[in-house]
Amino acid sequence: MALPISDNKKSAPAFLPTSAKEVEALGWEQLDVILFSGDAYVDHPSFGAAVLGRVLQAHGYKVAIVPQPNWRDDLRDFRKLGRPRLFFGVSAGAMDSMVNHYTANRRRRSDDAYTPGGKAGMRPDYPTIVYTKILRELYGNTVPVVIGGIEASMRRLSHYDYWQDALRQSILVDAPADMLMYGMGEKGIVELADKLASGAEIGDLKDLPQTAILLSKDEMPVADADNIILHSWREVSKSKRCQAENFKHIEQQSNRRHGAILWQQTDDSRVVKVNPMYPPMTTNEIDASFDLPYTRLPHPRYKGKTIPAYEMIKHSINMHRGCFGGCSFCTISAHQGKFIASRSKESIVKEAKAVINMPDFKGYISDLGGPSANMYAMRGRDERICEKCLRPSCLHPKVCPNLNTDHSKLLDVYHAVDALPGVKKSFVGSGVRYDLSMHRTGDKRIDNINARYNEELIARHVSGRLKVAPEHTEPQVLNMMRKPVFELYYEFRDIFNRVNAKHGLNQQLIPYFISSHPGCKEVDMAELAVKTQRLNMHLEQVQDFTPTPMTLSTEIYYTGLHPYTGEKVYTAHNAEQKLAQRKYFFWYDKNYHRDIVNSLKSLHREDLLAMLYPKGIPQARNRNVMQNPQSFRHDDKLDKKSYRTDRQNRNRYNKK
Repeated sequence: MALPISDNKKSAPAFLPTSAKEVEALGWEQLDVILFSGDAYVDHPSFGAAVLGRVLQAHGYKVAIVPQPNWRDDLRDFRKLGRPRLFFGVSAGAMDSMVNHYTANRRRRSDDAYTPGGKAGMRPDYPTIVYTKILRELYGNTVPVVIGGIEASMRRLSHYDYWQDALRQSILVDAPADMLMYGMGEKGIVELADKLASGAEIGDLKDLPQTAILLSKDEMPVADADNIILHSWREVSKSKRCQAENFKHIEQQSNRRHGAILWQQTDDSRVVKVNPMYPPMTTNEIDASFDLPYTRLPHPRYKGKTIPAYEMIKHSINMHRGCFGGCSFCTISAHQGKFIASRSKESIVKEAKAVINMPDFKGYISDLGGPSANMYAMRGRDERICEKCLRPSCLHPKVCPNLNTDHSKLLDVYHAVDALPGVKKSFVGSGVRYDLSMHRTGDKRIDNINARYNEELIARHVSGRLKVAPEHTEPQVLNMMRKPVFELYYEFRDIFNRVNAKHGLNQQLIPYFISSHPGCKEVDMAELAVKTQRLNMHLEQVQDFTPTPMTLSTEIYYTGLHPYTGEKVYTAHNAEQKLAQRKYFFWYDKNYHRDIVNSLKSLHREDLLAMLYPKGIPQARNRNVMQNPQSFRHDDKLDKKSYRTDRQNRNRYNKK
């Protein structure tokens, strides 16, 4: 589905309108579609409302965006543009609102990166539900309401909500919408608009791919190869095992090339029907979306106010969608799918030229990446095998032998972008899967190319610090996470150090780690502390596991069971259990020494204590290190800003 730009170019606004005055200035009497978003409106391909608005515009529809509507007052933001001809679209924004609003400890955040000035409080909790209810109250059933975005997408069936510590029904039960459109929405939203414009009723669109709808129980078929009947709401609300069994089906079908239809009964009379995803976008289709005439700027209504999320990505380029890593705690594959949809080199270079022409561009592209930086243009060698595959990960427990891991096309894009006049350097800020780039295929040509990729990545595309995500050190925890063994990190570190020495560079390798992940016990964190101590790591990028809807890790956290094996899995739940694990990240901080010593003695692991502190329990010798950030060596310690942020985060945690 290539989307042509409208022939009426004079009517195409620089920005999509956001107010009645802007609509009037365009001479439009009625809008076709009105999109409500919990984010500020940034006309950039990284912001969902802008993408969907531009795609609809390219298809000839009149579209407006209402960013961060005020839901507290007389609701004028919901009234000001009137009724659209086709439908209202509702999204919470680029992030789940509860992740946006709360820390892993359920503490309210004081800022919002998707709001001008970083101001908090410009959207409610669960805006998908709040906005939809307001539209229904104002317009009744006279205009279809369609919900989408990450918040709705991950809540399309019964799910655990960490912030309420409760199992909840499909969001369609709480948000009175006509349809939920999950995943990436370009293809679906145009097909929906076309059908409604041709006179179809939304209630008759029961088979639209990548949508979920509420139907009468009488419409639910008998289970067969094309229809999976999940445990009902009544069953999962009484049995965590039933919820775990449901999740296995949900994840498998989300990762299939041609999934089955999922059905779940919500009450005595209704069922949720989830239609399978569209096939992965072709290169022409994804190019058509990224090549639209984005201004790449925040809407002028914000009068130059800084939008933090935009500042992070304004000079970045996304090269592909999808991720076949299948990490247990990640929602990417459930939202975008595991099959990679890659842009053409020409489309990427075209966007790079647009970045170069931005007035504040200084020659540095901040990220040339994607959901995972180095999966560009990768797919199965024999796609007939992929057609039948149910594996949620192509990398775990080992790299699929059918996966083509050749990094040559990615290197070709790097070279093309770096050759552009005005580009001093292009960085890779997205997460790199080093288990993918280091995988030995047995094909000397590919193995040599991938070795060259690692060297070029480290030598030319690191802005001083390369962030990678081993996530843990212990095999049983890593297996639960669907991550590779930690020994691969050692190998990649050696490559990193060799390349730095060869090119005379002084760069840092920054690993991410997670505590309190399902399957992780306190002794596992002690083992992590010993291994990171031996590497002389004073960890910076650390976090507690935060359960988010529709991930394997969250299902284990809630049910206590592994959905694929049925086995019981230990998980830290309360603040005391979490802090008991988190403290091992900071083995070097004298404020934690006493707790660590007491804990390891109570665990009868004096052997780990001796390895962690081989010269005895440190006392005052650490005082200068912790009180004076300047004493941190550049090669393995935090800079002042990172140190302060990390210390502040720990202080907030301890206060709780």
